[in-house]
Amino acid sequence: MFTGLVQALAIVQTIESDGHGGARLTIIEPNFARVAVLGESIAVNGACLTMTVSDAVTIRFDCGPETLARTTLGSLTTGDSVNLERALRVGDALGGHWVTGHIDCVGRVHAVEPNGEWKSMAIDVPAEFDELLVVKGSVTVDGVSLTLVTVEPGRITIMLIPHTLTATTLSTKVAGDSVNLEFDLIAKHVRKLFRNLSIEL
Repeated sequence: MFTGLVQALAIVQTIESDGHGGARLTIIEPNFARVAVLGESIAVNGACLTMTVSDAVTIRFDCGPETLARTTLGSLTTGDSVNLERALRVGDALGGHWVTGHIDCVGRVHAVEPNGEWKSMAIDVPAEFDELLVVKGSVTVDGVSLTLVTVEPGRITIMLIPHTLTATTLSTKVAGDSVNLEFDLIAKHVRKLFRNLSIEL
């Protein structure tokens, strides 16, 4: 479990096919590499991955076919930046919102507009997820916990504050770019409950 508060930016060293539909992703981030424990979960651009190998500088993850199909990780190339967050420990502050690291879908940036030191970002979302989205609710974009400013059919808008622009990869996103999206866990459970009760939302 994560909070959507990015703790570090890492650089992709390599991403290589494993020959079985998956990939091996190696990133450079010395601070994480020194403290990460074999087998621990780390969110990479919002996707929960298991650390399989590390040294003093790099960390490696195995990305399965499901992960590559549902996320943007398969399109990473050497030199790309990625957002990192280590899993929550019992007693940690929950500064963002409950984030599982299980990406629901890939969205596409529709537009980015400067607003002083802030930026407004509109993202196109598959229509099947519309009922999970409410104004002032939460969404995770490439692992970043954000508040929904507007919600329209098939589109959401978020605001990026100066800290987010400095500390995450979202500052580099432009119209047409793809982003990993995870929607609110509680909203997903409520939707399923109501559907099982045959009650229309």
